[in-house]
Amino acid sequence: MARSGVKRRAGQSGSPGSVETRRALVAGAIEALREEGFSGATAREIATRSGCNQGLVFYHFGSVTNLLLAALDEVSALRLGRYQAAVENAHGLDDLVATAESVFEEDLDAGYMSVLAEMIAGASSTPGLGAEVAARIAPWRSFAAAAVRDTLSGTPLSQLLAPEEFAHGIVALYLGLEMLAHLDGDRSAAVALFDRARQVTGLLSALGAVSPMKEER
Repeated sequence: MARSGVKRRAGQSGSPGSVETRRALVAGAIEALREEGFSGATAREIATRSGCNQGLVFYHFGSVTNLLLAALDEVSALRLGRYQAAVENAHGLDDLVATAESVFEEDLDAGYMSVLAEMIAGASSTPGLGAEVAARIAPWRSFAAAAVRDTLSGTPLSQLLAPEEFAHGIVALYLGLEMLAHLDGDRSAAVALFDRARQVTGLLSALGAVSPMKEER
């Protein structure tokens, strides 16, 4: 994933204490973004939540923005690992829809979507942040494309749908659903959409357009 480009200072990567401090600051930044929003995730707020001296924010990360990007990296890596494991255990398109709904609920319940939503909001007022956030979304499109390619392999739809284009639409739709549910606190519309998607995938399976099950890995 892309990084902010700020050079680390000497001594930042050495001792176990330094590693623990960075982890504490990242955890504090995630909590601050989730509960205070982008504008409230200041160096002082993050330091208070992490139990660290405020100056350590700049010593280890160079700027608050770099620390917030590290927080987004942490959340993204955690969720991508969860999604990959879920897809590995899914069998067929209908199972993937159920998996997507499950992790969708997890994201909202744990507040992970708040972190991304606040970083996107902050990009409108912070030069260069938009490109950094976009770079961190790119691996999700690659992941979705691989899942689509694997699921549709050998089916009639594999000749009609370009995995990369379909994946772009999936990621955009998924993020949009999570952001709307996060903003208005109502996930019922998204849940209804997942229910409808299950009906569609069931119909496609019945028509032979997609395989109801895929081979065990």
